[in-house]
Amino acid sequence: MTGAVVEARGLVKRFGGQAAVDGVDLSVPAGGCLGLLGPNGAGKTTTLRLILGMARPDAGSLRVLGEPVPERAERARARMGVVPQGDTLDPDFTVEENLRVYARYFGLHGPAVERRIRALLDFAELAGRAQARVQSLSGGMRRRLAVARALVNDPELVVLDEPTTGLDPQVRHHLWARLRALVAEGRTLLLTTHYMEEAERLCDRVVIMDRGRVLEQGPPAELVARHVEPEVVEIRAARGESVPALPGTGACRIETVGDVRYCYTHDARPLLAALEGRGDLTFLHRPANLEDVFLRLTGRELRE
Repeated sequence: MTGAVVEARGLVKRFGGQAAVDGVDLSVPAGGCLGLLGPNGAGKTTTLRLILGMARPDAGSLRVLGEPVPERAERARARMGVVPQGDTLDPDFTVEENLRVYARYFGLHGPAVERRIRALLDFAELAGRAQARVQSLSGGMRRRLAVARALVNDPELVVLDEPTTGLDPQVRHHLWARLRALVAEGRTLLLTTHYMEEAERLCDRVVIMDRGRVLEQGPPAELVARHVEPEVVEIRAARGESVPALPGTGACRIETVGDVRYCYTHDARPLLAALEGRGDLTFLHRPANLEDVFLRLTGRELRE
């Protein structure tokens, strides 16, 4: 389809008088990948539950795949695939049986579905484990199977809630490749993640939320250019001591977190010159990234 796959206007959801989603406007264009980012309690998962029709909004309007939600959420869900945050695979079934049984929830059966199951096993690189029990699979295999299961109904929109949490770097990169392949096929992905690197690698656009509200949205590179200086120097003193005052920091925006001083600047050369030969300090010079934007907008304090 063309146009917006998800359109939310003034979306509100309260729990016990507290707004978990507080006037959210959200538009997910067809094709590509949109990421919902935010600290714990920002409202990301609640927003996904509203989109899936698993919760009823207290105010606002919501259309998903052209259908009003929650009024016609069942019709919308028939055209969606969902990869939940937790492991919801059936441990009593084999890899292949998990796909076949899930297909039947959509009323799908017969030779066409069997061909699709074989294609999905190849996509997830699980063809050699088709008859294996889920309990025998590694964590990475389970996540690949969860993605394959979400595709069994050939969905237009795939919703993924923290798809790579807890996975090692090799598995994460492999799964990223599978998700990029889905976008290349023309599907739309909507995901939540706490990994800023994941958002930068996968998402065409990101929406940063906090305390139920949308703070900012746009392509990752544009947000970086809009909100933070292009260069960052991270400085740490030896043995956890405080970083002393340094020449060359006059043009820097300084943030200190614990024993680390973050110097954001348009020209790091004066500071780097001052750091040369300082054996009492270690430093990292890097380009600004989406994590810097995220922390500037949402703060660095811990969230419980």
